[in-house]
Amino acid sequence: MPNRSDASPITGGCQCGAVRYAVHATQLERTHYCHCRMCQRALGNLFAALAGTRKTQFEWTGAQTPRVYASSSVATRGFCPQCGTPLSFAYAESEWIYVTVGSLDTPANAVPERHFGIESQLPWLHLDDALPKEATGDTDLLRTMKVYQHPQVPNGLAATQK
Repeated sequence: MPNRSDASPITGGCQCGAVRYAVHATQLERTHYCHCRMCQRALGNLFAALAGTRKTQFEWTGAQTPRVYASSSVATRGFCPQCGTPLSFAYAESEWIYVTVGSLDTPANAVPERHFGIESQLPWLHLDDALPKEATGDTDLLRTMKVYQHPQVPNGLAATQK
């Protein structure tokens, strides 16, 4: 059961309303734009806008729970089985879950704090917001991660620079 705060929960859900969620915290944290190629592909967009909370403060509340796709050996993405709305991203070994900002009932309250995965940012996309920018980097996690995208789907910086 999620830890409950005294405030009303932060809520969101899919386009058709079948999958809903609640965040039992006063605010979302670690809100960011992710420009990595996997997020671009998973959301069918230029980047993903994601906002985080601890898994202990999160619960699915709708009539249905999301379907989950393992986009790599270390992460999963949740989406509505009815309408396909992308809803969540989580690393298996992390205490955090991230919801898509666009799925929030009040997305204006989730103000991004940084850009991540900028090595895959599309070259013609210019965001003059002065937020910190961070490359994905070369971590042990990335070196051991297996990507489960279709083999014909290019990954990484080279895919956005053609």
